[in-house]
Amino acid sequence: MKEQRRSRKIAMTAEEVDAFLAEQRTVRVATNGTHGPHATPLWFVWHGGAMWLTSLSRSQRWADLAADPRIAAVVDAGEDYAELRGVELRGRVEVVGEVPRTGEPVPELEGPEQAFADRYTGGTMYHDGRHGWLKLVPEKITSWDFRKVGSA
Repeated sequence: MKEQRRSRKIAMTAEEVDAFLAEQRTVRVATNGTHGPHATPLWFVWHGGAMWLTSLSRSQRWADLAADPRIAAVVDAGEDYAELRGVELRGRVEVVGEVPRTGEPVPELEGPEQAFADRYTGGTMYHDGRHGWLKLVPEKITSWDFRKVGSA
């Protein structure tokens, strides 16, 4: 993975990126569609160095990614300038498991699905036959943590 740093002074370390992504719940993803860019918020889990997204398989996002698997994802936090933190991931997604997901055993999905269930659904993973799993292994990561400005 090639790391792209906005500024060494405010960039997060790899460990800080992992911790930040592990604690956040919502990502905004942008895809390339036939009618231009498409951005939307999604729940996600950060597991094994990848961002795991579950998405409606009949969504605009899914259609965009089927035509062009490139994606940008931003996770951020903070209300005041001095507290702003965030991570931007860029790369390509791959579909993992059957689409739509019905719950057939897929070893690669065991960890991400359990992490998702623990975080969002009280420990139980529901397979409604409408969603599928997308895995984003970042090719570029840009991070910022303005809380570091005062301590630098």
